[in-house]
Amino acid sequence: MPIYTPKEITDNYVKACPVKATSPVWRLLVLAIFAGVLVGLGAVASSTAAQNIPDTGMVRLVTAAAFPIGLIMIVLLGAELFTGNALMVTAAISGEITWASLLRNWAVVYVGNFIGAVGLAALMAFFGQLDIGGGTLAVYSAKIAASKCALPWMNAFVLGIFCNLLVCVAIYLGNTAHDTAGKVLGVFFPIFGFVLAGFEHCVANMYYIPVGIFANMGAYASAIADAGINTAVLNFGTFITANLIPVTLGNIIGGVLVGLVMYAAHGTRQKCDRD
Repeated sequence: MPIYTPKEITDNYVKACPVKATSPVWRLLVLAIFAGVLVGLGAVASSTAAQNIPDTGMVRLVTAAAFPIGLIMIVLLGAELFTGNALMVTAAISGEITWASLLRNWAVVYVGNFIGAVGLAALMAFFGQLDIGGGTLAVYSAKIAASKCALPWMNAFVLGIFCNLLVCVAIYLGNTAHDTAGKVLGVFFPIFGFVLAGFEHCVANMYYIPVGIFANMGAYASAIADAGINTAVLNFGTFITANLIPVTLGNIIGGVLVGLVMYAAHGTRQKCDRD
């Protein structure tokens, strides 16, 4: 079966945006919470698989192979993910939606993603998931959280740009396919690439960092301290100011850039072809 062309996927995405932009707040919020949970579950799977592997390169390979299941589920189930919705800028530029409705979607979806991912992190930390490996998973989770919070602000910002370049490419590649297998393959490889490269995704970090913070609040605190992890950065203030803000801004820019390139190269030309 032939795939959708770049012109077709650009046009199809723009046409789908009015529904996303005008959905009731409750529906957007539910789908956004769902997406936050799904991204978090991809993170749970990747951390659980990699937590006891000593080789750094193998850790990245294993986490990159496991993490994409989150976005695959989101694409196939129609959940609302903030980073992917950066592409809605194409519909605003084309006049299919208003800028106010775009910002409304982004705000509601961002809040919903945060609720879903942080809520999952709390459940994983306080109800036994981090007991795996005798607490090794808790220490590993805190190590990831601390390393993300210790990134220089501009590093986190730039890594966020490149992350969402790949996430939004994954959205478009998934939309080239007519069948489930094609959508899965289209989404998998760009997400595999961003995790392997160590880029920063704001919604994933809404799980990765809070779960490390929560781990340090409970029975794992002494083991985390004994591992030499910088626990001073494991708090929500540092999480938001040192990581979430720069990564979110970078993600917006990366996603908007992909949308602008696709719209300029394909959407505008297709519009001219119809006129």
